[in-house]
Amino acid sequence: MTFFKPKVRETVFGVIVGNRDVFPNHLAENGRKEIISVLEDLGYNYIILDENHSKFGVVETYEDAKKCAQLFKKHIDSIIGIIVVMPNFSDEKGIANTLKLANLNVPVLIQASSDEIDKMDRTHRRDAFCGKISVTSVLYQYGIPFTLTKSHTCAIKSEEFKDDLRRFEKICRIVKKLQKARLGQIGTRPSAFETVRYSEKILEFNGISIEPVDLSEIFGYIDQLNDNDAKVIEKANFVKNYTATTVIPEESLIKLAKLAVV
Repeated sequence: MTFFKPKVRETVFGVIVGNRDVFPNHLAENGRKEIISVLEDLGYNYIILDENHSKFGVVETYEDAKKCAQLFKKHIDSIIGIIVVMPNFSDEKGIANTLKLANLNVPVLIQASSDEIDKMDRTHRRDAFCGKISVTSVLYQYGIPFTLTKSHTCAIKSEEFKDDLRRFEKICRIVKKLQKARLGQIGTRPSAFETVRYSEKILEFNGISIEPVDLSEIFGYIDQLNDNDAKVIEKANFVKNYTATTVIPEESLIKLAKLAVV
């Protein structure tokens, strides 16, 4: 058990704005402006193609995909997740190739913009509903995991999508924290609880290491700690400030604090 104050780090997303030239290009151009505005409003930083690097700064062709992937690779240490925005149908190969070439191994969120019932003419029709099905199908074929928005389609500037982004940020932070994590396993699994079985091999394959330690060793380390040890007092005070402890015996609280120190 560890008590600590988390260090707040800035959130940086890689952003892919899709496009397909048989659909209105202005939708992709405006979609890029909208996602930038939304991310800035939420306080998120972003890495996105410049308008000089591709048409409108969006991804459609293989050349666009290579440029975007190269840009993401330059920021591999800061990008915690990739947001795919589809203002129109969008080119599934362009999006999939960007993710494959970048190979960042971070969570991916897929958004598709909703059509407006009174704007279904050739100048305004998005058809991102079908485009999202195509993109996710190709990503599934490529073996690239992805996260979906709450609704199949939604407006980029909608509150619903902002909530999706907040949820996605939490997903990204959890994934980042678990990558290359070392977890301690105290004792063996209780015989009566088969629901807590797990595979160390699968965890190790995904970068999570397990360090087993016998419970008797933990007790041994605890016995060596003095009740007045500065670290023990610090952990005890942390617990007291975190939750109500008036009904908890002081002896039990000290044991908990010692366990946290160990």
